[in-house]
Amino acid sequence: MTVFGNARIVLPDSVVTGSIQIEDGLITAIDTGTTQVGEDFEGDYLIPGLVELHTDHLENHYRPRPGVFWDPMAALHAHDVQIAGSGITTVFDAVRIGSDVDVPDMKPHAEMLVRAIRTARDQDRLRSEHLIHLRCELPSHDVLDHFAAFAELDIVRLASVMDHTPGQRQFQSMQTYKLFYKKQMGHSDADAERAIAARLDEQARFSDPHRKAIARRAKALGLILASHDDATLAHVAEAVTDGVVIAEFPTTLEAARAAHAAGLSILMGAPNVVRGKSHSGNISATDLVRAGMMDVLSSDYVPFALLQAAFLLPERVEGLGLPQALAMVTGNPARAAGLTDRGEIGVGKRADLVRVQVIAGVPVVRAVWRQGKRVG
Repeated sequence: MTVFGNARIVLPDSVVTGSIQIEDGLITAIDTGTTQVGEDFEGDYLIPGLVELHTDHLENHYRPRPGVFWDPMAALHAHDVQIAGSGITTVFDAVRIGSDVDVPDMKPHAEMLVRAIRTARDQDRLRSEHLIHLRCELPSHDVLDHFAAFAELDIVRLASVMDHTPGQRQFQSMQTYKLFYKKQMGHSDADAERAIAARLDEQARFSDPHRKAIARRAKALGLILASHDDATLAHVAEAVTDGVVIAEFPTTLEAARAAHAAGLSILMGAPNVVRGKSHSGNISATDLVRAGMMDVLSSDYVPFALLQAAFLLPERVEGLGLPQALAMVTGNPARAAGLTDRGEIGVGKRADLVRVQVIAGVPVVRAVWRQGKRVG
């Protein structure tokens, strides 16, 4: 039995000072009061382990520069250390499937990443629990083949259907896309023009039939399905028809409002909150919180942004308490992904826990436990 005492415990609807008891990886008791027993938290926060549904961070370690691919297991370990160190105890690693002009044969890379995650899980190498989120690039000619290769694996729990064709969704402006492509990939104007032409052609041929096929198969397999970068009412209506549960990164207020009205869980980027704006000029996540239309935060490309955003939001949004802000990175994503055993501090829940101290307004992760075992 393990006891944590003298902690500010963040429950689903309140913050209380007290202690919790852990046995066999589960929370077995929560007591209020200042009695110091077991490990003394000295008034630090005790919060649920964070749940991350969409991070590209593993791919950033695996491909740290254009054309440079790292050892997949080493990349996974580097990623895992940063994930756990950011207080994230459950992470859905986004694995891109579908080749394109930048990576003409994506499947071997996806296979290496998926194999590394499964092997590391089976060998108990990892601090956090890693699951897989398949990012399905619909205009890609081979995305269905890739989806068929991975979708039935037990570690795959979530799939998103996305279309990064320039001129719509995230890149509604062709000029914005050209600037992004040139900056990220280091290519010329001519390269950008060729890439745009190729992607427009692929979208016209493949995007719609691939979306429908993946939606049907995801439903048959019981995978959670997410849409991505919805910008219009038509996009949201399409998502609802497909059986989408999570609307990732809607780019307009119109789309976010429609997704919210349809009962979809709206996911936005924590870096958007921390920076106060979208990196691509789309809607502000904080404005959606103020409007009561945001459910889940994702760290996307900066793991620590998840915890930082949760502690920033109560300062920026009048009437929003810390329990409600933390729910966007704990209980809400857990429920959206069908994980009912975690995401909050409650009797019978998994002892996925984080000790947090706030210094000069910035949260500091002091310790992390997964199922009662200290991992950070």
